[in-house]
Amino acid sequence: MELKKIIDKLGLEVASAAGGVDGDVKGGYVSDLLSDVMANAGEGALWVTIQTHINVVAVCSLNDLAGVVITSGKKPAAETIAKAEEEGVTVLLSEENSFELVGRLYKMGLRGKER
Repeated sequence: MELKKIIDKLGLEVASAAGGVDGDVKGGYVSDLLSDVMANAGEGALWVTIQTHINVVAVCSLNDLAGVVITSGKKPAAETIAKAEEEGVTVLLSEENSFELVGRLYKMGLRGKER
């Protein structure tokens, strides 16, 4: 699924487009525990979280994720956005809570990685 289509359909705010918005999303993952995301999110996944700190960028880079959606109206610090731009990580923002957003992503056809 195209990341741009997800952004448009869900009305996501683009905080950092350094990773690009024209790529494909291969799946999704939702968690607020960084070690869980590092161990379980598949390459090319779109990560949904409420975490806003700079380590979010590191996890995206480490797992080669399609991007991260920060939910519940939370805003990352300027240093987090700067690091995302530097590392080529796409950071998206949503006013919706994680539960509602993931439900909408699922309805659009996005799935978690196969086990």
